[in-house]
Amino acid sequence: MTVFAVEYVYVAESDAVRDETRPAHRAWLGDLAEAGQLLASGPYGDGAGALLVFKSAGEAALTDLLMKDPFAEAGVIAGIRTTEWSPVIGLLAEHAS
Repeated sequence: MTVFAVEYVYVAESDAVRDETRPAHRAWLGDLAEAGQLLASGPYGDGAGALLVFKSAGEAALTDLLMKDPFAEAGVIAGIRTTEWSPVIGLLAEHAS
């Protein structure tokens, strides 16, 4: 399994839709965390996006998974940047092997 850092950029002026969709989004993330696929996630302080750290068999599988995010289904994600990441020190490093 490979670790990926995923950056979401939210659609401007999408606060109301995100607020409405957030419970489903967090439930979806919670299920992925429980399954060991999601290592960490959270919004940026400025509210313009979020960082999510996943374990996945590959980028294509991760991209397919991200399209099932309730935020993606609601159309509030303007952009997604996915980068393979190799944590070597810290709590997430244990999950990289």
